[in-house]
Amino acid sequence: MSHINSHIEPGPNLEGADLKGANLEGADLEGADLSGANLIGANLKGTDLIGANLIGANLNGANLEGADLEGANLTKAALMCVNLEGADLEGANLTKAILMCANLEGANLAGVRLVGTLIGTELPGANLVGATLSGLFLKEDFTGADLKGADLSGAWFLKTNLEGANLEGAHLLGTKLTGVNLKGASLVGANLEGAKADEETIWPEGFDPEAAGVILED
Repeated sequence: MSHINSHIEPGPNLEGADLKGANLEGADLEGADLSGANLIGANLKGTDLIGANLIGANLNGANLEGADLEGANLTKAALMCVNLEGADLEGANLTKAILMCANLEGANLAGVRLVGTLIGTELPGANLVGATLSGLFLKEDFTGADLKGADLSGAWFLKTNLEGANLEGAHLLGTKLTGVNLKGASLVGANLEGAKADEETIWPEGFDPEAAGVILED
């Protein structure tokens, strides 16, 4: 691993740079242009990437533990098996990004945009307050996740575990809830008009899905 560390000037233009395996731990890259950069296996632990441009960047296998990615643009970025434990992704744009087998334990995903994102990772306990996940196909584990006010309209949850999740005020218009576990989840103020569920869907105790506008399918 090369040792570049924090010697990079803040907000640099690193478009298309080859930083494979680079050690950028704790570096100040706020507002940096890293679009199309090769960051495969790079160490970005605790790095400041606030507002950074990471469009199309390859971050496969990178370590972003505790990194600050608030407002970063990760559109079409490759994030296969990336470590985002404890990372701050508030307001980040991950539209059409590839987020498979990633570690998002304790990550802040409040207000994040995941439209068209390829997700294949568990999100237990994640903070997704106000996040946009509309139109996604979701089979992940969202146990205890905070999805307050999230836009989940048109998404398809297939046998997803949402036990104990906070869905207060969430938008679930036309959302498919096939075989979903919502035991103990909070649906106060959630809009479920036109959402579809089946007989395997588990609802919170005392919740009446039909009264909430849910279409029950065989």
